[in-house]
Amino acid sequence: MAYVVVDEGESIEQALKRFKRKVQQEAIIKEIKKHSVYFKPGEKRRLKDALARKRMRRRLRREKDFDYY
Repeated sequence: MAYVVVDEGESIEQALKRFKRKVQQEAIIKEIKKHSVYFKPGEKRRLKDALARKRMRRRLRREKDFDYY
């Protein structure tokens, strides 16, 4: 859990900015969004397969670009 101790003389805006940065670094929002929607097991599998194909296409495209040099 992210928390920030407000130092003496520090404004609330600065503390809030530090808190937001800490939450983003710990990927708390990403985790909440991930668990906020239910996917059926088949949907999860199809999404995982689609992401794997996307990664493979990107990798092949990068390798093809390096072949020209």
